[in-house]
Amino acid sequence: MAALHVRTDAAVTKARPNDEPVALTPPMTPPTLDAALPPVTTSAQPIPENYVEHILKTTKALPPITLSTLYREINWLSLGILTVSPALAIYGLRTTHLSRQTTIWSIVYYFITGLGITAGYHRLWSHRCYNASKPLEWFLALAGAGAVQGSIRWWSRGHRAHHRYTDTELDPYSAHKGLLWSHIGWLVLLPRRKPGVADVSDLSRNPIVMWQNRNYRSLFLLMGFIFPTLVAGLGWGDWWGGFFFAGAARLCFVHHSTFCINSLAHWIGETPFDDKHTPRDHFLTALVTIGEGYHNFHHEFPSDYRNAIKWFQYDPTKWFIKACQLVGLASQLKKFPDNEIKKGQLTMELKKMREIQDKIVWPSSSNDLPVVSWESFQEQARHRPLIVVAGFIHDVSSFVDEHPGGRHLLSKNFGKDATVPFFGGVYDHSNAAHNLLAMMRVGVLRGGLEIESEKAIPPSQRLKVVRAEEMFMTPESSGVDEPDA
Repeated sequence: MAALHVRTDAAVTKARPNDEPVALTPPMTPPTLDAALPPVTTSAQPIPENYVEHILKTTKALPPITLSTLYREINWLSLGILTVSPALAIYGLRTTHLSRQTTIWSIVYYFITGLGITAGYHRLWSHRCYNASKPLEWFLALAGAGAVQGSIRWWSRGHRAHHRYTDTELDPYSAHKGLLWSHIGWLVLLPRRKPGVADVSDLSRNPIVMWQNRNYRSLFLLMGFIFPTLVAGLGWGDWWGGFFFAGAARLCFVHHSTFCINSLAHWIGETPFDDKHTPRDHFLTALVTIGEGYHNFHHEFPSDYRNAIKWFQYDPTKWFIKACQLVGLASQLKKFPDNEIKKGQLTMELKKMREIQDKIVWPSSSNDLPVVSWESFQEQARHRPLIVVAGFIHDVSSFVDEHPGGRHLLSKNFGKDATVPFFGGVYDHSNAAHNLLAMMRVGVLRGGLEIESEKAIPPSQRLKVVRAEEMFMTPESSGVDEPDA
């Protein structure tokens, strides 16, 4: 999107002489540090202008999936996990009584394992939005294993690729491939090409992350099914309820809650910060994803520990991280500068305003109107209801009988300069009156509009959204001829 600015049409841009020195305040690099800077080196391999296009051209994708090859292209482990848990939950609903204690425990464990993904896998390890103490890291690593979505290292590698290559062929769950693909298809079917490169060297140095990675197969069984069953069984004797509901049914909800971040959060909602890509903000998505639904903000400011920046927006993950900070379990919570967040919001508001502005019919400018002498104006005013206001000649024939003050107030100014009466001499007209009058322009009075005064600019145009290149556009570059002198 081209840069948008708001300026007043009365503003004048003054050119700076070429020989005038430019002072940078503060200096970009202190002079005393110049000697400490490393020498500039040139990479042997030039960086392509578009990395994604370069990879797509230089690497070959796997052939498309057909009915005859479908069985070889299924990720059977993922398919098994994603189908067994809902099947067990349905069987449990038909055969096992759901007690109140087990219902409460299932909901609590849903949030525990969900936070393992949102506060742990996502905001802590994928985006490093805050620092966690060792006890909190262990808790989130175990809780995340209970969500059965892969190890921290595997999950974060894919998610970092998703952010780096959003909506491209290198995005492992690109929304451009469809809602079903971004929700679950990318897990069930083997991808046609590897996800884009993403650096996870920091995670490879984390002993807790690597411990979980080595022991993940045992941990997902332990935390996904055995632990919730033990709590319900030892706690109130509901072994089967703990297995079917706190284990299988809860897991099914956690899965699709998280998957909605990749699918629903890229399909419904608004784009208040950037519309370059598909992520969107919506309360409904936040509700089903433990606060991850303000996704447009997240993709624009991924290192911010918040998804929802307003206090009333639903973001339990943000509240959990903040609570951990208050008790000393988390520190260095990152928040993007409020000034930069407002820039993003303003950019989108300006873009919307520009779209509205481009659909509106505006009055003719002085460049598009004939220049008429005072004598010619008076001659023509004998046959047409013409008046002069702020240097512009207006034909008010369509409004004479509609004038709220009566026809006589307009008719007595035919052939005259009515600037003073219009600007408060007789009546201080409203913004709507100024805007409407400007639409009746038919000419410019010679000598009456050497430079358009503020009075000549209708209120609707005193603030105008212009693109950066339009601010410095000359009549020659715009194809508009200079007005007659």
